[in-house]
Amino acid sequence: MTARLARIVRHPLKAAGWEEIAGARLDAGRALPFDRVWAVATEGAKLDGGWGPKQNFLRGVAAPALMAVRCRLDEAEGRLTLTHPEAGEIAGRPDEPAEAAALVDWLRPLWPANRPAPAAILRAGAQPFSDVPAPYVAVLNLASNRALGARLGRDLSIHRWRGNLWLEGLAPWEEFDLVGRTFRIGAAELTVEARITRCKATEANPETGRPDADTLGALERAYGHEDMGVYATVTGGGPIALGDEVVL
Repeated sequence: MTARLARIVRHPLKAAGWEEIAGARLDAGRALPFDRVWAVATEGAKLDGGWGPKQNFLRGVAAPALMAVRCRLDEAEGRLTLTHPEAGEIAGRPDEPAEAAALVDWLRPLWPANRPAPAAILRAGAQPFSDVPAPYVAVLNLASNRALGARLGRDLSIHRWRGNLWLEGLAPWEEFDLVGRTFRIGAAELTVEARITRCKATEANPETGRPDADTLGALERAYGHEDMGVYATVTGGGPIALGDEVVL
């Protein structure tokens, strides 16, 4: 296998924005730093202080408009800047109550009025607010995304899939052959655990926040599944950077 790390993406506030970065340090048993470290709980959330199912939070499958949010995180100040083609821009520190409330108010119009309203921003502990209760890193294959785009007759933004590490140099769907195997990126080691089954949030265009591609239908018709990417556990910590070689 000859592949390299082509994109690194984090999503500091669950379901509300993505940010590409040039490098990071992975730690054993932890997710990508600052990925889903915050989430907006709804008024109907049933949580016990730790991780909770995605139904407790704002999420793209229920509000496609959220898929068009972008973000920038100032790690030193803990300040998050959110932008949206219709809502404009806002900046605030999610850990500061007044600023967090302003961020929630900014997001409110992007969320359906017939669902439990956005209530508060929560901060995760060691387990991020990912869709599964494990600190996985989502590893995806640029060639698989291109292959699906060809089936749909259009380019598909990688940000439909909310992945973390994007690899270049694999054959389409070769990432599924990595399940149960261990590989290195830079100084870090990862073990692939399972394929990622997708939801209808991926139908929304990250530029507009409007559904415009039958991603799940195309996956099912062409390949007999609704999977894109794999979950991996960091089994050896170390820095990673764009361009790093992927070695089994």
